Amino acid sequence: MPMPPDGRPNLLVLGGTTEARQLAPILADRGLRATMSLAGRVQRPAHQGLPTRVGGFGGVAGLTAYLTQNRVTHVIDATHPFAAQMSHNAVAACAQTGVPLAALTRAPWGAQSGDDWTRVPDIAGAVAALDCPARRVMLAVGRMHLDAFTANPQHRYLLRLVDPPEKPPGFPRHDVIVDRGPFKLDGDTRLLRDHRIDIIVSKNAGGSGARAKIDAARALGLPVIMIDRPVLPARTELHSPEEVLGWLSHADSGIGTDLGV
Repeated sequence: MPMPPDGRPNLLVLGGTTEARQLAPILADRGLRATMSLAGRVQRPAHQGLPTRVGGFGGVAGLTAYLTQNRVTHVIDATHPFAAQMSHNAVAACAQTGVPLAALTRAPWGAQSGDDWTRVPDIAGAVAALDCPARRVMLAVGRMHLDAFTANPQHRYLLRLVDPPEKPPGFPRHDVIVDRGPFKLDGDTRLLRDHRIDIIVSKNAGGSGARAKIDAARALGLPVIMIDRPVLPARTELHSPEEVLGWLSHADSGIGTDLGV
C-alpha cells in the first residue's frame, strides 16, 4: 500500500450518493484526509464536505494510476448501486495496487404486502415490459437511459430529473420535473395523482431518499416495473458510516487508530 510521506492515511471516496454525503463530514470531523470523487453527471452537485474531484478516471488503468500517483491508502466505494462499471473498476484497480477497498452499500428494496411488482433484469427488460397500449408512466431511471424508451412512444412519460435534460427526450409526450430528493410520501402520492400515473418504472436503488414513490405506488394500488440491480464483484460491504470507521480502525486496514466508533 503506498503511504504518503507524512504517514497519514489518504482516503478516496467514490461518491454521488446520499450515503457518501453522510460519510464525508464524519471523516472530516475525525481529521481523516479524504477526497470525494464524483462522476460529473450532475450539473450542480450537493456540497460534499470534503475536497472534491469531478470526472472519470479513464477505466481501470486510469484509476490505478490515480491511486498510485496520489498515494491513496484506502478506497471507499459509495457509488450508486447501478454504477456497476465504476465498482468493477474499483475492485480491479485496488487488486492491482494492493489498496484496501470497502463498499458503503444500501440494502435493495423488497416487495411488501400490497406491492404489485414486475421484476426485470435490466433496462432492456423494462422497455420490453412497456410494449403495451398507451399508459401514463413515471419513468424513474435517470436521464442516461431515457433514449432506450423511445421504442415505446405511445406512452406519456413523467420524468423527474436532478438537472434539466440537455436535449428534449425522444418520445413525443412527456412532462419533466426538475427536483432533487430526498422525497416524501405525501408529495409523491400527490405527484402520482396529479399526473394520473398508471405505472412506475424504477431501478431498485434502495435507501430512503427515492423510496417514497414506491410507497406511494403501494398506497394507490399502482403497478411497478422494478429493475434488478446489476451483479457486482465480491468485495467487503459495509452498511453505515459507523461500519466504515470500524473497518478503517481495524489493524488490517493499515490505520489502526481509535476513530471513536
